[in-house]
Amino acid sequence: MKSAVETLNPTRVRLTVEVPFEELKDSLDAAYKKINQQVTVKGFRKGKIPARVIDQRFGRGAVLEEAVNDALPKLYTEAVNEAELNVLGQPEVDITELKDGETLNFTAEVDVRPTIEIPDFSGIEVEVDAVEVTDEDIDKAVEQLRERFASTSPVERAAEDGDVVTIDLQAKVDGEVLEDGVAEGVSYTIGSGELLDGIDDAVKGLEAGAEATFTSELKGGSAAGKEAEVTVKVTQVAARELPELDDEFAQLASEFDTLEELRADSRKRLENMKQYDQATQAQERVLEKLLELVEVPVPEKLLEDEINTRKHNLEHHQLGQMGLDLEKYLEIQGKTVEEFDAETKEAAVKGIKTQFVLDELVAKEKLNVNQEELTEHLMRRAASSGMSPDQFAQAVVQNNQVQLLVGEVARGKALALVVEASTVKDTNGELVDLDDEDEDETTEGSAETTEETPAAAEAEEKAPEA
Repeated sequence: MKSAVETLNPTRVRLTVEVPFEELKDSLDAAYKKINQQVTVKGFRKGKIPARVIDQRFGRGAVLEEAVNDALPKLYTEAVNEAELNVLGQPEVDITELKDGETLNFTAEVDVRPTIEIPDFSGIEVEVDAVEVTDEDIDKAVEQLRERFASTSPVERAAEDGDVVTIDLQAKVDGEVLEDGVAEGVSYTIGSGELLDGIDDAVKGLEAGAEATFTSELKGGSAAGKEAEVTVKVTQVAARELPELDDEFAQLASEFDTLEELRADSRKRLENMKQYDQATQAQERVLEKLLELVEVPVPEKLLEDEINTRKHNLEHHQLGQMGLDLEKYLEIQGKTVEEFDAETKEAAVKGIKTQFVLDELVAKEKLNVNQEELTEHLMRRAASSGMSPDQFAQAVVQNNQVQLLVGEVARGKALALVVEASTVKDTNGELVDLDDEDEDETTEGSAETTEETPAAAEAEEKAPEA
C-alpha cells in the first residue's frame, strides 16, 4: 500500500491511498464467507457455495463492494498511522478507482489537529479582585444563618411583607381550570419571589379566609409561558420571628459557644470562599491571555458540530427542565436570535481553542495523570452530578469516557502550570500567591474553565478509532 498526504488547510488534509489487489485477499475471503451465510442456492449446502457460483448468481460487484467496505477502515487506519496524523472525527472517503484483480485507489479527507506553537507565557500578567471581608459581609452571613432559624406563629391580622402565608391556588387559561393548575396548602413567604409574578401584591392585605384574583404568566407546567387568571386564597397568616443575636443563638446555630466565635468563623469561611473565587478568576484571566498569544485555527466541521451540540443541550435539556423554549428564553434574556448565535459561536470557538492549546501544553510538558489525581477528580465530578462515586465511575466506564476524564485532569494541570508562571496581582497591587492547596482546590474548576466541549470531546474519542 502506498499513501500520500496533501494539506488542504491548517486543519484539514487529503490522504491518497493506492492498494495492490492482493492486499484485499483477506477481505475478499471474508466477503465470500459472509455472503455464503446469507444466501441459498439450490444444490449446495448453506455456507458451501463455491465462489464462482456466487459470482455468477449474485455478481462479482456485490462481492467487491462487501470486501472494500470491510477493508477500508483498516486501510485508512494504516495510512493515518503511517503519516502520523492526529485526526479529528470521521473521514470523507471517495473510491477513485477499483480494478478487479489490479488495484484499489481511494482518497480520504479528514480534519486534523492544527500544529500549535506554545510561546513563552511567563510574561503573562493579570489582575484579580482583592480578598477583602468587611464587617457588613459578616453581618449579612450571620443574618442569613439567623433567617434559617426563624420561627413562625399564626396571627389574626392582614398579611404583610415577610409573613409566611398558607395559600390555595387555582389557575385558569381561557376560562378553563388547568389539570395541573390547582394546589392547596402551599407555604409562601411574602417578598421571596419564589412563586408567580404578582402574587405578593395579591396576598398583601388579606386575612385568613380572604382571596384575590390576579393575572400572571405561568413559569412551568402544561401551560408554561401562557397568561393565566390565578385565584389565591389565604388560609393562614403567620409572622416570622427571628432569634436574638446572642451567645444562645450561636450555641443553637453552630458548634461555637459565643456569638463572637461564630462571627470569627464566618469571617474565615468568607475569606476562604473569596480566595477560591480569586483563584478561579486568576485561571480564567490567565487563560484568556494565553489564548491571545497563540494562533489557533479551528476546523470548520468541528466548530459546526460544537455549535449544534451546545444549542441542542440548551434547548432539549436545560430549557426543557425549566419549561421554556428558545424563543421564550431569548425574550427573557433580551437577546435576538442573531446575538444568541454570535455568542454561541464565540463560546464554541473559545472552548475548542482552549482544548487544543492545553492539550498541546500537556504534550510539550509531558504532564501525566496518576491514579490518585484521577480518583480525586472523579469524586468531585460525582459530587457535582449528584451521583455516588461508584455510580459515576460505573457510568464513565460504560460510556468509554475514562480517557476524557484523564484529559480534563491533564488540562487542569496544564492551566495550573501557566498560572504558576504568570504574575497575578490583586486590585490593591499586591502579588497573589496561589499556593498548591489553592491550585488543588481550583483544578476541578479548570475542567469548566477549559471548556471541555462535547463535540471536541467526541472528536477526540473518535480519533484513535479512525
